[in-house]
Amino acid sequence: MTARFKLEGIYTPVITPFDDAGEIDFESLADLVERLVTAGVHGLISGGSTGENYAETVEERLQIARFITDRVKGRIPVFVGTGALRTPDSIALAEGAVDMGATGILLGTPPYSVPTERENALNALAIDRACGLPIILYNYPGRMGVEMGREFLDRVGRSANVIGIKESSGDINRVHLLARDYPHIQMSCGMDDQALEFFAWGAQSWICGGSNFLPEEHIALYETCVIKGDFAKGRRIMSAMLPLMRVLEQGGKFIQCIKHGVEVSGLHAGPMRPPLKGLNKEEKRELEQVIRTLKTTVKSICEGN
Repeated sequence: MTARFKLEGIYTPVITPFDDAGEIDFESLADLVERLVTAGVHGLISGGSTGENYAETVEERLQIARFITDRVKGRIPVFVGTGALRTPDSIALAEGAVDMGATGILLGTPPYSVPTERENALNALAIDRACGLPIILYNYPGRMGVEMGREFLDRVGRSANVIGIKESSGDINRVHLLARDYPHIQMSCGMDDQALEFFAWGAQSWICGGSNFLPEEHIALYETCVIKGDFAKGRRIMSAMLPLMRVLEQGGKFIQCIKHGVEVSGLHAGPMRPPLKGLNKEEKRELEQVIRTLKTTVKSICEGN
């Protein structure tokens, strides 16, 4: 089962709504999960950095993941993020994923410790042994300090459980490397402003925070490029989406933008947990204008105009 898992479509790394006291707002989380499933996203990821995992305890992360898995009821895959400073915490999250019946796990490099490639690989394989579920690796050197390089991929890629990699380095040469030298590890777009390039190089999936509030538009780009192979139309859709990508990827307030986008869509997202703070009024206005223009333009393109 593991080796045959196909990583296809739009996977949403779900935000964590909080109430004004900073507690998890499960009612709003239920609304968001239902909205995403109904919109047609192909999978959900619980406990990623978009879900503010760094500001949550392991117990909270397990509680959130179990809640999402229970709400989905097997309609689409759910992957549980296991990224943590301590290996025992990652293993606890991985074992929890098994217990709750999740599809698989998202496995990143432990941040701050700056492991060697060998150390990082052995850490990943220890988490793999603890759960035996399908694994999406997560390469994000900008946040984690080191890259999942050739030595790491050669060691970890031997496990049949390693089915994919979310590539968030921003280095287009990594896309070439993964497509050419590691075709058995399904490449997933993790750098939003490069989605078109990922699809052109054979990626079949996109793990994108913006799909929390614009699921239909992200699905439209995926279906146009991957399902229909229409890259001329895909370039038009991507061009319409690039202003959003610039706000998300280059503004330094990625999660704040995602949460405000959810609010704009009519659902409750609530405040950030410390140390982060929400957007100011000017930043909110800029994002709202970008969203309005994007929705109108993508709709027009998809209608054939």
